[in-house]
Amino acid sequence: MAELETGIPSIRQIQGLIKEQTQVELKLLTADVLTGRIQWQDQQALCLITQDEQPIIIWRQAIAYIKPQA
Repeated sequence: MAELETGIPSIRQIQGLIKEQTQVELKLLTADVLTGRIQWQDQQALCLITQDEQPIIIWRQAIAYIKPQA
């Protein structure tokens, strides 16, 4: 399995959100909007911890955008 390419700007930005435990709004292509903090990412998916502490694994291809909460 290939390693995560940390030189890619989007990967670095998500790594920063994980490190800072920033709350994010994550919109899916289905128009569903989830909020929480990203716990980890890999090449295929990321794990969002919801406000009620439930982990959700989301496939990257299902994501429309990720927006940090102010």
